[in-house]
Amino acid sequence: TSNSPQPVKKVPIHLQSAQNRVYIKNGQVVNADKSFKADVYIEDGIIKFVGAAADITVPGGVRTIDATGKLVMPGGIDPHTHMQLPFGNAVAVDDFYHGTKAAVAGGTTMIIDFVLPNKQQSMLEAYDTWRSWADPKVCCDYGFHVGITWWSKSVSDEIGVLCKELGVNSFKTFMAYKGLYQLNDSDLLDVFERIRSLNGVAMVHAENGDIIAKNAKRLLAEGITGPEGHELSRQEEVEAEAVHRACILAHQVDCPLYVVHVMSKSAGIEVARARQRYQGKYIMGETLAAALGTDGSHYRCQHFGHAAAHILSPPLRPDPTTPEFLMKLLANNDLQTTGSDNCTFNKNQKELGLGDFTKIPNGVNGVEDRMSLVWERGVHAGLMDACQFVAITSSNAAKIFNIFPQKGCIAVGSDADVVVWDPQATRTISKDTHHHACDFNIFEGMTVHGVPEFVLVRGRVCVENGLVRVAEGFGRFIPTPVRPAYVYDRLEGNAEAQQPEQQQNGNASKKLAELDAHIQPQQPIAAMLSADQNGNSHNHPARARVDGVRDQQESSFSLSEELDKAAVRSSIKVHNPPGGKSSGFW
Repeated sequence: TSNSPQPVKKVPIHLQSAQNRVYIKNGQVVNADKSFKADVYIEDGIIKFVGAAADITVPGGVRTIDATGKLVMPGGIDPHTHMQLPFGNAVAVDDFYHGTKAAVAGGTTMIIDFVLPNKQQSMLEAYDTWRSWADPKVCCDYGFHVGITWWSKSVSDEIGVLCKELGVNSFKTFMAYKGLYQLNDSDLLDVFERIRSLNGVAMVHAENGDIIAKNAKRLLAEGITGPEGHELSRQEEVEAEAVHRACILAHQVDCPLYVVHVMSKSAGIEVARARQRYQGKYIMGETLAAALGTDGSHYRCQHFGHAAAHILSPPLRPDPTTPEFLMKLLANNDLQTTGSDNCTFNKNQKELGLGDFTKIPNGVNGVEDRMSLVWERGVHAGLMDACQFVAITSSNAAKIFNIFPQKGCIAVGSDADVVVWDPQATRTISKDTHHHACDFNIFEGMTVHGVPEFVLVRGRVCVENGLVRVAEGFGRFIPTPVRPAYVYDRLEGNAEAQQPEQQQNGNASKKLAELDAHIQPQQPIAAMLSADQNGNSHNHPARARVDGVRDQQESSFSLSEELDKAAVRSSIKVHNPPGGKSSGFW
């Protein structure tokens, strides 16, 4: 980043005459619904024309970009970031300037960050604090979700103020972080009911915090204090259980639920099953660039700095087939969006957890590399087309959070957040060349296809052939209004909105069955530790079954049978099943 020009201070748009009008010619426009040859004319930050060159007379003083052989796509929307987040005794090093600069460099032109109030703190006060951090620094437009970190009548009242007056329609709840942010089921039901009454969108961090607390305590007591303890304390069934429970809690009070950072195959399957159970209503799922681009093998690295740099919650999974599995769920519309959960810490901050993995600040990079990673692992790998890419990196998030078609779309009247994408070009990801403020990149050394040749933020050319020139404070806060049609039309039985969903669901069982549905067996921590008091087995958990412990992950479970609409399935006879006989598996 040393050779990048200094940030340009905010300039009134009418003074940026060369930037004021841009004409992108000869490109292939890609939206979520279709792709077509068209020229795009932009003025005053808005798309004014999309169509054939013959149909427009381009005025003088216009910057022309030749997009021959390139794709003209809506800028990415990253629905999950944590810029300058205070976490314990550390603050994330990507602040709202460096974080949004990195975003723009990678082709993302809007982020939705999280306001996280402390326990007992007013949500409105926290909102004001976060706005004061972001407004002077953001290089691109942004929105906010707000965390519900405790529950009371005052919190309930403030949710109403945020929805009606402050431009927030989405609220994040936590089933993890016991004693800090974790809400119990009773509170979750009340929160979801309140959000539903305001036509908002509930969000959930789904991991079972009670299990994690018990496991972490046990692992530390047994001397397993390094980064590998993090994933061991919260294995994927701990995530899957919470996803399953959250979907049912939300459904019980008729509330739409967005499951953030789905990190494992089993959690992804729970989202897919819930979407099928409720005919595509209620449940939406997000996964992360990190989960699509790397895996949990790094936690076993003996080098503390390397392993700790990969720590986030839920963690990356040791099963190396996870990234492709999650990408297939995205391609099937079983998951809808990709975020980054960008929350970066430097080596010395991660070392706060030396000797106790529970004190390692959680978070990884991703806001800059998300678009290229999804292109590489999704489109270039042949799992999805360019239209699906636009949906999962931009349009779906715009629709869910109710800012479509202002964002997430190349159309007349939309904001000119535009990426000219070179699908054939490659770049190699590295901490030495990225635009983050952090000293590590979890995708180090990966070569990815798909490079943003030009990035326009509200009509301003901010990236041009590798040169990043952003304006600090140029971004605006974008309110997210309540009752997103994409979510609520389905929920309230608008038949038209349901049509495409039902067509897809017809062969959803078949599609899901084609995925590798085998979840690797997991041995419970208690069994693992009692099997080897020396703690040696934590790198290679034994496969042996412990008497009386039923292994939830090892089964003859087939997704096609589980998801088949036929109500009754023939039972599978097991002689002396571990844990005793039971009438139904799930």
